[in-house]
Amino acid sequence: MQFKKRPLIATAAVLAAAIAIAFAFAIKGGKATPSAASNTPAPSAKAALTVQVVKPERAEWAQTLSANGSITAWQEAAVGAEIAGLRINEILVNVGDQVRRGQVLAKLANETVTADHAQTRAGVIEAEATLNEVRANLERTRQLRAAGMASAQQLVQAETAVDTAQARLEAQRARLRAEDVRLAQTRVLAPDDGVISARNATAGSIAQGELFHLIRGGRLEWRGELAEAEMASVTPGTLVHLSLAGGGSAEGRVRALAPTVDPQTRIGLAYVDLTEPGPARAGMFARGQFVLGKQPALTLPQNAVVLRDGFSYVLAVDNNRVREQKVETGRRNGERVEIRSGLAPDTAVVAAGGAFLADGDSVRVTPAKD
Repeated sequence: MQFKKRPLIATAAVLAAAIAIAFAFAIKGGKATPSAASNTPAPSAKAALTVQVVKPERAEWAQTLSANGSITAWQEAAVGAEIAGLRINEILVNVGDQVRRGQVLAKLANETVTADHAQTRAGVIEAEATLNEVRANLERTRQLRAAGMASAQQLVQAETAVDTAQARLEAQRARLRAEDVRLAQTRVLAPDDGVISARNATAGSIAQGELFHLIRGGRLEWRGELAEAEMASVTPGTLVHLSLAGGGSAEGRVRALAPTVDPQTRIGLAYVDLTEPGPARAGMFARGQFVLGKQPALTLPQNAVVLRDGFSYVLAVDNNRVREQKVETGRRNGERVEIRSGLAPDTAVVAAGGAFLADGDSVRVTPAKD
């Protein structure tokens, strides 16, 4: 009995030894073990975005009223030839030229007028000679009358001849003045200082109708269209900033308000003198901002406001996490925007890059750069 138990014990010992060797081999070969698993690094957390924060600032911003309108000439004078039927010999100005009052704009053919002027002047000389002659006759007649050698009738006739010659001379002088005017009218002159805005004259054609258009004084005005309820807010002297097509700008002040409102559209006009027209031109469309006064505003940099789904949001920062807040924006001034509602004055918000953040994201806050 004792003899049979020994092989069984030996077999069990061999199996235990094999299991021990296999386990040791597994440890030595680097297979997955409890100690090896404990050394595997855990997945890293999502890295936080580094941001700068700003707080709203209070400022005094101008209160404005917007309107549309057109730029026109303050007054536009039509310049034509005062004498008809003459040919245009020379044109001395073109569209856009600055001219002075009395400056010659065009010259007309003056041969006929010059000839008439010379004939009338000769008539004046003749009338003067006749007057001198009858005056001498009158003087001789008076002497003869004093000597009893001329009758009273002859004296009256001599005096009448002098009066007649004097009247004829005055008539000739009047005709000469008229011819002077006609001769001067062969030159088309500027009626005032200004800018030539249109030219219809052509050299060689017969002068008729309007030859030039002149913007008097070069003055332009903007006619802003205001609703009847808005007209009470605007007064003469109000400053107006204009935005022109192409990015240009101009500035002016209200000269007057229209005394009537269109009964169909309920629109009235504000006449604004352009004190600094810049690139403005007559006929341009412009959008104006009437500066009505100043009001307090809570403002943020424009980059701090994010547009999503047609609404404005800011990303408030609290304990290194962002919180999306819907806000209502208002006026804009340069790179800043007014926050009308939805944000407390002491709330810190992401200064820029909010489009890359979502509600609840972790952030790392760094000091703002000066």
